[in-house]
Amino acid sequence: MINKLFMMLAAFIMTMSCAFADVEINKADQSALDGVKGIGPKLSKTILDERKKGGDFKDWSDLEKRVKGVGTKSSDKLSQAGLVINGQAKPNAPVAASAQSVAAQAPAPASIPPKK
Repeated sequence: MINKLFMMLAAFIMTMSCAFADVEINKADQSALDGVKGIGPKLSKTILDERKKGGDFKDWSDLEKRVKGVGTKSSDKLSQAGLVINGQAKPNAPVAASAQSVAAQAPAPASIPPKK
């Protein structure tokens, strides 16, 4: 019974991680960038143009400096939505509310009684 519960929980967690796949800004094409909540066709084109002109983005502050319209607040939101730079989410960005609620709704693991 407990094994089934753990297997169901593991399957749920794996499913949720696929739903929130990260988008690497230095590798993504326009359609992948458009898939990030908060990035539309205009911003994705601006990001791609700047990446072509100035090379890969080094970090989040580099993105904020080089892309007009992306400041501290918007980069926090983009990080929450799954955008990453060099595999890293924005440090100190608030955790998305949906991620907090998923963590709060996950059942606590059942304690396993010791074997006799």
